[in-house]
Order: sequence, then structure tokens, then C-alpha cells
Amino acid sequence: MNEQTRAIIEDCAHASKAGTAHFGDVVKALTDAGVESYYADYRGNATTYYLPNGDAHSIALAPPATPIAEAFDTAAIQAAIKAAQQGEVMFPEFLARSRAAGCVGYMVWLAGRHVTYFGRLGQTHVEPFPN
Repeated sequence: MNEQTRAIIEDCAHASKAGTAHFGDVVKALTDAGVESYYADYRGNATTYYLPNGDAHSIALAPPATPIAEAFDTAAIQAAIKAAQQGEVMFPEFLARSRAAGCVGYMVWLAGRHVTYFGRLGQTHVEPFPN
């Protein structure tokens, strides 16, 4: 992975965590940098970014205060997604809401234009990117 791509990934990760970048802006920057997908692992407190050539880059982030709920609440996850899509909440609040809804992580499929959210028991919710 070249240094420019690594720098874009790190900038996007830290801007998201700080709540200074909208999801759509992050998606565009990562897509433009050649990132194919990324996995946000709430239990491992890291996000790993994948390129089509097999390169990957992981970024460890400090764990948030909100614990992950045991039950996977699809309606609550959908509400958190909608609030983020409408610009009502930024990533720190989305992170708290999705963890409270029992989400243990999610995979963003940039090339496939959807996100798969995971629960503790293997439950999933697939959310297509808005047009």
C-alpha cells in the first residue's frame, strides 16, 4: 500500500472518530483512494481497510464508553443509520447508538454499495447506500 493511500485511510478514520466527517464524504475519499471495503470491529476496537490487490491496513481506535448490548435490535440500527444519513448525527453518536442496538461491527462494501451490520449471534442487517 502506498503512503498516500495509507494517509487518506488514516485521515478518514480519525475524522470519523472525531465526528468531523460525514459518512458520504468518507465513502468518496476511500473509494477515490482505491479502498474496496472496510470492517469496523467494535469488539476489537479497530477498523481494517482492504484494497483489491490484497493489501490491508488496520487502525486501532480507543474504545467508546457505550457497551455493546446483548440483543440485536434491527429497528434501532436502522434508526441510527437513518439519522447518520440525514446528517442528524456524526460517527461518535452513530457508534454509541449502534453499539446500544447490539451491533458488534459492520462491513462497508464500497464497491458493492452497501453495509452489513452484525449482531453477537450472527444476525445481520444489510443497508444499501442511499442514491
